[in-house]
Parts: sequence; structure tokens; C-alpha cells
Amino acid sequence: MDLGLKGKQAIVCASSRGLGRACAQALAEAGVNLVINGLNAERLAQVAEEIATATGVTVTPVACDVSTAEGQAKLLAACPAPDILVNNNGGPPLKDFRELNNEAMVDGINMNMLTPINLVQKVLDGMVERGFGRIINITSMTVKMPVAGLDLSSGARAGLTAFLAGIARTVADKNVTINNILPGYFATDRLDGVLNAGMAQTGNDKETVAKELAAKVPANRFGVPKEFGNTCAFLASQYGGYITGQNILLDGGLNPSAF
Repeated sequence: MDLGLKGKQAIVCASSRGLGRACAQALAEAGVNLVINGLNAERLAQVAEEIATATGVTVTPVACDVSTAEGQAKLLAACPAPDILVNNNGGPPLKDFRELNNEAMVDGINMNMLTPINLVQKVLDGMVERGFGRIINITSMTVKMPVAGLDLSSGARAGLTAFLAGIARTVADKNVTINNILPGYFATDRLDGVLNAGMAQTGNDKETVAKELAAKVPANRFGVPKEFGNTCAFLASQYGGYITGQNILLDGGLNPSAF
């Protein structure tokens, strides 16, 4: 399927590994030139070379903290007029809410709510003027299905979801869409943190904890990052223009809701 994205420009935040990298890879395979982002400059450069070699697109690595004004300025200097923005960022670790002080809560809200809003503010009007734009936020299944210990992450991402819901409707007629993808348990470094917490709580080894967690998922497995990346690419595509303001849940059926 031709997604109609050849020659488009994308900023993909936190894309040196995990779900962010999967999104970058899928977009590159569709012909999108990329600006990718991460904190580790060496790893980021390696990922850029790997994606560029495999797909033939231009991949520009920008090592920075996307949660800072300086980092956001670097991304936009490298790609001043993105057609696609994939908002992604690390989240607060699993922690009992009683242990969260005010500073930790402010940091979590900055990472998972304010930072993506800042970037949307900076790119949205340009997308409207050009008549094409796709903004895709990587949030979490916990927006719909609470997980104790991830309360800060869930709250910040839910705030982002609510904040952008109305904005999405104001630009839909300009061929600009804003959607969220809500990952469940995917085989990434983030999942390792969940498994390690399970090991600490139960005393079981990682393999046992992983099997027990996967068994709770109706699909009886963890998600594969490529599945996530291809969903992102579809939402960004010419076929995604009638999907906006939506929360796309990729969780193998874990959330037991009819709607």
C-alpha cells in the first residue's frame, strides 16, 4: 500500500529505541525524511545510519532533551516545517503515589503533557497553512485502564489527551489530524521496568513474571514494536485524514471495555 508519504518531513521524538524507533522506521519505509531524537548521541547516530541505509531516506539525528526549550529549538531548527510530528517521551518510573514529591510530579507533567503541547503549538499553524499535517502522540493504555504505580504518567498523559481533544476538531477541515496511540505491553525497555518491579514484588524470575503478565493479555503475548510503528505510519498517511481526536488502543485486548 502506498501511504502517500514519499518526500514528507517528520520529527519523531525519543526515537533511538523502543516504540519511537519503530515509528521512525515505519515512516522511513514509507519514504518520509526524518529528524530523530534521543539523549545518547552515539546510539542516535547509529540508529540514523541504520534507518537511512535500510530505506534510502534522509535521517538527521538531533541529540537533546525534548523536554527543554533548548531541545525543542534544536529539533525545529533541523526540521522547521514538519508534515508529521510524533510526540514521545520517557515517563516516570513505577512508584507508589505516596512517594511522589511536588518536584517529581512537576517533572512528570512536563515530560508527558507540557512538552508535547509545546511542540504542537510550534508546528500546528504551519501544517494548517500547507494543508497537511499529522500529529501522533504516544501515550499509554493507562489513560483508559489505570495501573497503580503509574499514576503520574497516567494523569499527565490523560491531561494531554483532554487538552488536545478540542484542538483536533478545530483543524480537521485543514487536513490536519491529531491522534493518540495507547500502547499496552510491548517488548521494549519500558516493559523491562515493569518486569523488574514484578520480580521485586513476587520473588520470581523474569521469565516467570513475563509469562504471567502475558497470560493476562487476551492475545497471550506482548506487542511487537513493528506493529506499533506501522499503526503510526497509517495514521500519518493519506488514508488517515478522516481519523482525528481518537485514542487508538494497541493492547492485545487487555482493556475489557466495549467502547
